[in-house]
Amino acid sequence: MKVLQLGKFYPIRGGVEKVMWDLTEGLSAAGVTCDMLCARLRRDGIDERDKALHQGGGIFRFNEYGRVICVPAWTKKAATMIAPAMVGWVRKHAAEYDIIHVHHPDPMAALALRLSGYKGKVVLHWHSDIVSQRFFLALYKPLQTWLIRRADRILGTTPVYVASSPYLKEVQEKCGYVPIGIDPIPFNAAHAEAIRTCHSGKTLLFSLGRLVPYKGFSYLIEAMSLLPERFHLILGGKGPLKEALEAQIRGKDLQHRVNLLTGYIPDETVYALFGAADIFVLPSVMKTEAFGIVQIEAMSCGTPVVATRIPESGVSWVNEEGVSGRNAAPEDARSLADAILAVEAQKENYAEGAARRFRECFSKEIIINKIISEYENLS
Repeated sequence: MKVLQLGKFYPIRGGVEKVMWDLTEGLSAAGVTCDMLCARLRRDGIDERDKALHQGGGIFRFNEYGRVICVPAWTKKAATMIAPAMVGWVRKHAAEYDIIHVHHPDPMAALALRLSGYKGKVVLHWHSDIVSQRFFLALYKPLQTWLIRRADRILGTTPVYVASSPYLKEVQEKCGYVPIGIDPIPFNAAHAEAIRTCHSGKTLLFSLGRLVPYKGFSYLIEAMSLLPERFHLILGGKGPLKEALEAQIRGKDLQHRVNLLTGYIPDETVYALFGAADIFVLPSVMKTEAFGIVQIEAMSCGTPVVATRIPESGVSWVNEEGVSGRNAAPEDARSLADAILAVEAQKENYAEGAARRFRECFSKEIIINKIISEYENLS
């Protein structure tokens, strides 16, 4: 069996790219020949993977079975790489693969498949609907409709999202779901303990993500003003709302209780924060947040989660109510604060539940085996 993971871009910055990377790495480690094709604008040189990719002439090898192949892009518009080279590459090589696994939403990947003339099996990985870019969706919808019809199997990341997506209502018979799976976060225990020592006597909250409206960070900052002084929040991320969130923190006089870490944060620091936190908080407010990989990263460290009950999203399915944490009403600072207090009151129980839910549902080995089963059922 030879598989192509198709879509998105490099370097690995977002959830879809990370899923593609992890699938390619995990499948190839299991002996499945698997390539990942993506597009990139330039060599950023921010980590060893980037350097290896550059030195390999656009190809990064995991092992004898797995490769990441990057083709050049012209530009990036509406979170989509404009990469005609992807179309040419797929046309040339598509017939080499038994299965092409397309990751949605990515119009460039869909177009490349459409123009390739490929006759084999297609798996469509439905990470999320296109929610906010309505004009863009209007242009893309005919291609999206073709892709849904063309797919032999459609996989969501949670049963909730698959059942609720308006675009998948008519094709439920060929839909299923496979959650996202990861390796446990490799945090340094000494580094995590040093962070705890710096916040001795505090209940430490951690949140991480792009500083954009759908992440709901303004509601988390508002919740901090409702929580007792013993709570301290570390919020990491970068994005267009940086100044607005800083102004909100000052306006609420929370400078001594909220640390907004902006810009590039080293992986080892992020990992240590996952391990050091008493509670991880994901306050997202829109269906754009379809899964929330950061939740399972926290769970892998035995850190309980407070998330939100976003209608038609899988976020609150990932964070099982009463097991790995609690789920609050979206856009409701009071509800967030109450959920945080509830988790704090039973922190040890929720920590055990979070670690157990990760092991049973979201470990990389389990997910890779599920994906292989899906491929074998197709072939």
